[in-house]
Amino acid sequence: MFKVKTIKYLYLILFIFTFGLLLNSCEKKYTEQQLFYINGVNKLRQEKNDYMKSDPDSPFQRDKNVSFHPLNYYDVNPDYVFYSKLYLYDKRDTVTVFGTKGEARQIVRFAYVKFNIDNKNIKLNVYQGKSGNSINYYTIWFTDKTSGDETYGVGRYLDFDLSRDPNYIYTIDFNMAYNPYCAYTPTYSCAIPRKEDHLDVAIEAGEKKFHK
Repeated sequence: MFKVKTIKYLYLILFIFTFGLLLNSCEKKYTEQQLFYINGVNKLRQEKNDYMKSDPDSPFQRDKNVSFHPLNYYDVNPDYVFYSKLYLYDKRDTVTVFGTKGEARQIVRFAYVKFNIDNKNIKLNVYQGKSGNSINYYTIWFTDKTSGDETYGVGRYLDFDLSRDPNYIYTIDFNMAYNPYCAYTPTYSCAIPRKEDHLDVAIEAGEKKFHK
């Protein structure tokens, strides 16, 4: 009896060891440059956690009814970094977007970027708005197949810095996709991405849901 149990135990150990080897062999190997990038993004995420936890301007400090815990993220994945020129719309329409509290907002559909994910051609709008002191800002927002499941249902945002060089190649890094403040507390209202800003792919990168 002991011998049978011992053999079964050895087979179990062998299986676990073999499975571990298979997992290791399937692990993606990153270059030194990619590892440097991954470490850099992780450092930024830690800095954001520190800000969210203790800065007086963070949503968790402004709304004491919400308890802070570290933000949830997908593992950093260099495969979710894309590159594109900026394609200006011939007619830059002012469109209406709605905030999560129902208010209408006006913003300019300024341009778009395009790239390929999973053999699908992606077109992503870049919007131009004005801050409280009338300075132009640019932003990207989107929903995708993870929205409402693994990620915040309203959508996620990407910051966008406009270059004066018409031939500039922009980096669209979904590892930097983040939740607007309304994802943490209803004290805030945030713009809801429009239907045309839905991506028919799963963007498994960037920030996940905060509230589960």
